[in-house]
Amino acid sequence: MQIRVVPAGRSDHEALRNLFQLYAYDFSEVLRTEVDETGRFRQGPLDPYWTDSWRFPFMLRSDEHLAGFALVDRKSKLSGAEDVWDMAEFFVLRKYRRAGLGTRAAHLIFALHAGRWEVRQRHANATATSFWRSAISDYTGRCFSEELCENDRWRGPVQRFTSGGRAPSVVPP
Repeated sequence: MQIRVVPAGRSDHEALRNLFQLYAYDFSEVLRTEVDETGRFRQGPLDPYWTDSWRFPFMLRSDEHLAGFALVDRKSKLSGAEDVWDMAEFFVLRKYRRAGLGTRAAHLIFALHAGRWEVRQRHANATATSFWRSAISDYTGRCFSEELCENDRWRGPVQRFTSGGRAPSVVPP
């Protein structure tokens, strides 16, 4: 299975919106959210990912099939620092989970964006916390820190590390 992380273009907007509904569905179990009267989950605006220079949307592909997405910001949600990469959203379709696709995609994204990183999870999302600890540990050789934030900006675990922009060894050539 070939894993690719592809910058999302305007033509991917509808696919990203559709995948975001699946992401919101998965997240509804954690956040206890409801659909609106049209049967859709509320989602934040995605347009800024094509207009703001500090936002980067990616489509995740397994071979040629859509497998998920990642939204990366070049701004810390916690401090506002503009020299920190933030994994704003990350989603892998259930079919591709537990097969290494998410870890390999995360490693590719870290390698694309060298520098300081913050990856956040909500308290109730223990599965995500476990995934990110493992993926980041593998990428950094266990060289990362974790903090439990409890403030007005975030409530939950945050992993911090520095990516050297190296190509991860777990990704096939």
